[in-house]
Amino acid sequence: MTDSVRAFERGLRVIRSFTADTSLQTLADVARATDLNRATARRFLLTLEELGYVRRVGDLFTLTPRVLDLGYAYVSSFGVPQLAQPYLEQLSEQLHEAASVGVLDGAEVVYVARVPAKRVMTVSIGLGTRFPAYRTSLGRALLAWLPDDEVERLWDVSDKQQPTSRTVADLDSLRQRLRAVRRLGYALVDQELEIGVRSVAAPVRDATGRPVAAINLSTHVSRTTKQDLQQRFAPALLRTAGQIEHALSSRPS
Repeated sequence: MTDSVRAFERGLRVIRSFTADTSLQTLADVARATDLNRATARRFLLTLEELGYVRRVGDLFTLTPRVLDLGYAYVSSFGVPQLAQPYLEQLSEQLHEAASVGVLDGAEVVYVARVPAKRVMTVSIGLGTRFPAYRTSLGRALLAWLPDDEVERLWDVSDKQQPTSRTVADLDSLRQRLRAVRRLGYALVDQELEIGVRSVAAPVRDATGRPVAAINLSTHVSRTTKQDLQQRFAPALLRTAGQIEHALSSRPS
């Protein structure tokens, strides 16, 4: 790795050291989180401050909203989140539940567009939220179309904590669920991410037929049965995925 590439990687590491739990950090905190010495961490923080991505509050550092520009650059260049947003809004309005778009990033699924439900949900999800892909309907709607060896590789590097007693606990069980996704065309996850939460997801494919994203609906067991998800939600979701695919293929090149 060249010096310039290494410097870029370290700068990104500094930005990623700020999380919901560490939104305010001292220089020592950043150095420790990034495994950099204090002098190097200080140089990166001062550079990011000069560029407007970090600001100082006394002895503490925090990110500024300008960091969102990095994420918006991806959203704009990828195109799917912006294009899908009106379809998500329509789907959410039709079924009165939260609707989202997610993409795979390694072994995780990342939320890149979302229309929240007007009802209260226990799971807090926003743009940029990440979960292990295998636990989620969005993730499974994408994992299902990968080669077996790639699924195994992603399983090996996944966070295998079991948030509920229903969460998939081994690779064979995951493969069984992915076979069901391929058979049905959609993924249904029942309380594997959090007790009380059910969701259903379908892939969104590009003009070559390759899944590039997935859309889902999430709901609570107190108001939606598995039968509801299969009979009402899944057909609406598949129609919406088809509409987004058509819009994608119709974009000017």
